[in-house]
Amino acid sequence: MLRVACVGITVMDRIYYVEGLPTEGGKYVAKNYTEVGGGPAATAAVAAAHLGAQVDFIGRVGDDATGISLLAELESHGVNTRFTRRYEKAKSSQSAIMVDEKGERIIINYPSPDLLNDAEWLNDIDFSQWDIVLADVRWHEGAKRAFTLARQAGVTTVLDGDITPQDICELVALSDHAAFSEPGLARLTGVKDRGSALKQAQTLTNGHVYVTCGSEGCDWIEHGERQHQPAFTVDVVDTTGAGDVFHGALAFSLASGMRLTDAVRFASAVAALKCTKPGGRAGIPDCDQTRSFLSLFV
Repeated sequence: MLRVACVGITVMDRIYYVEGLPTEGGKYVAKNYTEVGGGPAATAAVAAAHLGAQVDFIGRVGDDATGISLLAELESHGVNTRFTRRYEKAKSSQSAIMVDEKGERIIINYPSPDLLNDAEWLNDIDFSQWDIVLADVRWHEGAKRAFTLARQAGVTTVLDGDITPQDICELVALSDHAAFSEPGLARLTGVKDRGSALKQAQTLTNGHVYVTCGSEGCDWIEHGERQHQPAFTVDVVDTTGAGDVFHGALAFSLASGMRLTDAVRFASAVAALKCTKPGGRAGIPDCDQTRSFLSLFV
């Protein structure tokens, strides 16, 4: 069985479904509401577990009811939380999310200041036990320490390069695979043109670079040439977590030994299927469902 570690944040997503995303101040009524665990690395961990990997989530939560619920949900999806640190008398992180009728969303994240950034405790973990280590950029010190330890152990690293206030150049340099969101890539490079930005990101690492662009698919550089995977057409209900699921599926497929083109295609299919159900995790398929879906596009 493939062994995957996902390092980063887990948050409680409080999701409000509305007719249209607000464009001005006022009062709005939601048509539906749900609470579900979220966070880039945590949702990637759930995706990898659904696909059949043995997965550990390494992160931080408070000892509040939210933290207890977040870890219980991860465990219910088959994700091991043995290496997650629980801080006493601390609040866990959460997000407020609004999703419109087309599945587009606005996310307001509250990263709890009670969860310390210190990552030295990761030194006590043997990273050689995993086939691949994924990290998000929301816990910078955790990603840096995890990637350093993973590379020392000869383990492949995958970075979820989403938008963040911090300079993530050192994380990109430590990545064997750096998969950016389009805003994350623009933030890193300061370049709006997708192709030019991707080429600039490539200069920061000896690994591979990718950029996900929602309904426009995914671009990456292979053998010095820009490649493209179109997005799959599905009936979109909710795009929340789609990028996170893509990263988890990409880590799984790379650990499986797929060549890059197949890995990106597989991850794109998993992310597309996720979007057919509400919430960030309910629609995540298993391997059989993904292969069956892909067979429709042969």
